[in-house]
Amino acid sequence: MNFDRIMIRYGEMALKGKNKKVFEQKLQSNIAGKLNDYPGTTIQKTQGRMYVTLNGEDPQKVMEACQNVFGIHSLSFAVKVEQDEEEMKAAVLLAFRDAEGAKTFKISSKRTDKSFPIVSQEINPLLGGHILRNTEDVKVDVHNPDVEIKVEVRHEGVYVTAQDYPGAGGLPVGTTGKSLLMLSGGIDSPVSGYLTMKRGVELEAIHFHSPPYTSDRAKQKVVDLAQELAKFGSKIKIHVIPFTEIQQKIHREMPEGYSMTIMRRMMMRISERVAAKQEVLSITTGESLGQVASQTMESMSTINEVTNYPIIRPLVAMDKLEIIDISRKIGTYEISIRPFEDCCTVFVPKAPKTKPTRSNANYYESNSDFTKDIEKAIEDSYIIEVDAHENHQQDDPFEDLL
Repeated sequence: MNFDRIMIRYGEMALKGKNKKVFEQKLQSNIAGKLNDYPGTTIQKTQGRMYVTLNGEDPQKVMEACQNVFGIHSLSFAVKVEQDEEEMKAAVLLAFRDAEGAKTFKISSKRTDKSFPIVSQEINPLLGGHILRNTEDVKVDVHNPDVEIKVEVRHEGVYVTAQDYPGAGGLPVGTTGKSLLMLSGGIDSPVSGYLTMKRGVELEAIHFHSPPYTSDRAKQKVVDLAQELAKFGSKIKIHVIPFTEIQQKIHREMPEGYSMTIMRRMMMRISERVAAKQEVLSITTGESLGQVASQTMESMSTINEVTNYPIIRPLVAMDKLEIIDISRKIGTYEISIRPFEDCCTVFVPKAPKTKPTRSNANYYESNSDFTKDIEKAIEDSYIIEVDAHENHQQDDPFEDLL
């Protein structure tokens, strides 16, 4: 069947009331951004629906691009015909024949245009009867059909679809503000970024780089992870923070058991400064409660003390297997497990405190002044801007492993 467009259905967006128009406009803009590689496509918005007209572009590739756009509940290949009984019959018959191997079907019609003379209860048997008369060994099954053919009678025409594809769900990226993702290079933080974007949040990222203890290959992991995340939104700025001197100072001057906690507090202080400068409203982390020593309730409380910014923790109630499942789904898992470690593995204490207190952390920090170190790290930072369609990798990250 020659489908000529893709029908896009909203999910949660449909409940936005007076703000719905703003969300729809952002969704349309985000879809257009994803379809830059398919210049023939056009996007049309009607009441409660959006349509991508293919105009000769590859249907499967356009569908895959749209499936990565947050704010879409489901999608279907569709054909549009006039409000004409014979055209409608021809369209549903073609839609059924396109479902290879189908022996049972169901017609589900919806008449948005109430001026159309045939009511919904009559459309179903009318179109279903046409399929039965023009096929063999085919039956109607209203409970568990091989294919459900949907017919929407709207003011501008009639749309026929035969299969629904899942969308990414959530809200359009850019409708609920911006957050700074602490992107380490591990499995958790990119998943956290993905789930935050699903709530309509635009991301910038911050990465703490500690050469020579961490290599350029570790930094490349982060760039590649950001590139995968950009497929679900737009360009992502990565703020790369040189962190070696601060880590060395923590190692020299802080008690070993508190070094992890104090390192995280320094990261949070720097992240807050960067977020404020970029007019970002929150900080997102990949923390999951109880997963490691720095992610106990006591650790989170002590680390949180140094910032007034909201901390978004989408993974806080997830176990590791759930997180891994999502990382595989979004394409970040294989990148995250590359054997190039980030700064969190530098100077790891043998027995980190799992129940650090704010009073102790403040006391230890009072014995050293990190103000100039933080200022220098921010001053020496730089930005890498990552787009989903660009290749930022300078060389083969596994070259010296071969």
